[in-house]
Amino acid sequence: MQHDDVLDRAAAWRADGLAVAIATVVRTWGSSPRPAGSKLAINERGAFVGSVSGGCIEAAVIDEALAILRGAPARVLEFGVADEVAWSVGLACGGRVEVYVEPLPEIMVEAMASVLLTNLRDGTHRLVDAAGAPPELADAVRRALASDRAEVAGDGIFVEPFNPPLRLIVVGAVHVTVPLAQMARLAGFAVTIVEPRGAWATAERFPGEALVRAWPDDALRELAPDARTAIVTLTHDPKLDDPALVAALGSPAFYVGCLGSVKTHASRLERLATSGVASRELGRLHGPVGLRIGARSPAEIAVSILAEIVAELRQPA
Repeated sequence: MQHDDVLDRAAAWRADGLAVAIATVVRTWGSSPRPAGSKLAINERGAFVGSVSGGCIEAAVIDEALAILRGAPARVLEFGVADEVAWSVGLACGGRVEVYVEPLPEIMVEAMASVLLTNLRDGTHRLVDAAGAPPELADAVRRALASDRAEVAGDGIFVEPFNPPLRLIVVGAVHVTVPLAQMARLAGFAVTIVEPRGAWATAERFPGEALVRAWPDDALRELAPDARTAIVTLTHDPKLDDPALVAALGSPAFYVGCLGSVKTHASRLERLATSGVASRELGRLHGPVGLRIGARSPAEIAVSILAEIVAELRQPA
């Protein structure tokens, strides 16, 4: 379950009048199966959602969360190979994890496009953005926003990013779009398919997908891509792809890619340059789209595209 989904469920429980605790992984060592920032929400009835270990310490964390909801203080729980409790719950060999358990703070539910600073010693919270971070935590805040990774910094301050959701805008409701949209959603992207051709953009072909039936450049202006947006054009038709690429390359999107052969891409670059796209922006364009893995089928091509998007997001040059 995605980070935001856990908090949404926790907020819904609280709206129904239930007391809710939240457990957050704050440090890991060795083979701990869940990264810092992973969350488990527990309500007063013992229902829970999310994960802090993949199942091996959840029972102990839930017990502690219920105790906290009955009045015990928030605390950091430690599990490791030297801890008898960790052995009893089956923590992976060589692993160690610290989990902070507390009543669900209102500030956590409200956080978005910001970083939540949690003092693990006294349980206080503070929301900051990159510009408003304390000087001693400025680097940690920037790292958290850029990498989507939480960490403990300074003197016991848990630095946790709450970024806007990742988005993937696909121009062209073609055969590759079907598996690409499915895989991208599993990877945590909100997917929008832009397709002006009515016969292509149908609910029958793309059940449950967000379809925008508009000319691509108009659609991109409305969708307003940000620095957490990837854009891929798949129509193989310059009348559709080129306007989309001009708009995409003029946006802050972190990834822009286009389908086509090496020869087709060379012609595309010439057209875009002639239309006024600067060479610096053309250098951002991934084409032919996708990692070179010898992909043939639509699903394999989708794998190569999504892999390249993730590589650009997580391993920027």
